[in-house]
Amino acid sequence: MNRSKAEPVERSTTGSDFLQLDIGDAPPGGRSACGSASLRDAIADGRLPVGSRLPATRTLAAELGVSRGVVTEAYQRLVEDGHVAGRGRGGTVVVAVPVTASPAPPPAPSADVVFEPRPDVFDRLRAAPARIDLTPGVPDLAAFPRVAWLRAERVVLGDLPPADFGYGDPRGAPVFRLAVANWLARNRGIRVDAADVVVVAGVAQALGLLATVFHAHGIDEVAVEDPGSLGARQHLRNAGLATPPVPVDDDGIRVADLRSPAVLLTPAHQFPTGVVLGGERRRELMRWGGLIVEDDYDAEHRYDRPPVPALRSMLPERVCYAGSISKLLAPALRIGWMLVPARYQRDLVDAKRYADLGNAVLPQLVLAHLMTSGELERHLRVVRRRHRHRRDAMIAAVRRHLPGARVHGAAAGLHLMITFAARVSDVDLAAAALARGVKVQPLSWHRQLPGEPGLVLGYAARSASEIEEGVRIIAELATRRG
Repeated sequence: MNRSKAEPVERSTTGSDFLQLDIGDAPPGGRSACGSASLRDAIADGRLPVGSRLPATRTLAAELGVSRGVVTEAYQRLVEDGHVAGRGRGGTVVVAVPVTASPAPPPAPSADVVFEPRPDVFDRLRAAPARIDLTPGVPDLAAFPRVAWLRAERVVLGDLPPADFGYGDPRGAPVFRLAVANWLARNRGIRVDAADVVVVAGVAQALGLLATVFHAHGIDEVAVEDPGSLGARQHLRNAGLATPPVPVDDDGIRVADLRSPAVLLTPAHQFPTGVVLGGERRRELMRWGGLIVEDDYDAEHRYDRPPVPALRSMLPERVCYAGSISKLLAPALRIGWMLVPARYQRDLVDAKRYADLGNAVLPQLVLAHLMTSGELERHLRVVRRRHRHRRDAMIAAVRRHLPGARVHGAAAGLHLMITFAARVSDVDLAAAALARGVKVQPLSWHRQLPGEPGLVLGYAARSASEIEEGVRIIAELATRRG
């Protein structure tokens, strides 16, 4: 009988061949720096994923033909950067991915330099571990109404005829489209026939479908706000649309600077600045005459001001409107809705049909029940109070620990933007914060034009004490770089 034990399986890397390290051309005094830079690149591009173990220093030194001290110093640099951690007999383990605009360290900060993040930057940031996640755009996920959802699901399944388990209308379940139409009328002042609502997998898919429609109608560029959502810009570019930037000031986008046939706007609560598109700018848009894509991403979350009407309610034949459940309940549901001018309706439905035949029906039916029963509005009232408390906690923490920073966009939404007068690299500051366990987004990610450095900080998903600690850590790091 074979009583031998199977060899344990380890998540480790055992040599320089796999890592493709080459420090042979480095000068004798610069080998440690070269080694740590190469390892940092390996972590950034996935050859050394989070949780993997670096080779033993003695092993790697032998394979590279250098002294063990060179490798030890290179590892120590990574420990100081927060990318790896020593685990005793468990070795040296990767604990964080460098979050920078490119795998190489960025150049010295300058007001004239704009960094273009990698396409997968949000994936990498989401995967990076952090004790305090201040990522913007995330609601209080712990408040998800599990009991109400399960109750609605039981009601829906109890009444659902067998035929409704088959393929449905690519536009979405009729009962959900009606619920969305009524929701928009109550909460956003939009009057629309339920037949004109198209259900999509969030605003991200909405932008991709619109790009298909726009290409068919000869539109090859969509102007975007600057600063404005990097994620939205990435989706438009991936779909083959140019995204020329148009500056945003305290009244919103500068309509006089628009030169494109279409523009993507976040007028109710501009991302990331938080400004509301002013009345005069709205009138300018009416005179402008181009096509408007309205991303109404978090308009329901307001605290210190009355709601502003959606542009779609004023210009139904010129506004392509997109909203979703992501900021109301959870991004994981991947359910949103679109309204487009009548001339684009058929093309949009065709694009949706060929994309996926329509969203999953059961979640739509559950959401329809939550909307029509009033449960979703009750949930919104609860989280508004919680979000307001956390918003206030973040403003107080910024004033206490970062008195020189300016706070923007506090009246609504799920995030704040802060800007610094000092010439610091917000990309470096965000990377240093992540190494200390605090996850934020640098404002530079959301710019195409030069501008003030800053951070975009989400508060909805964290407790007041976590917010306080996170801002304190950011302040410590900012002070060292000021």
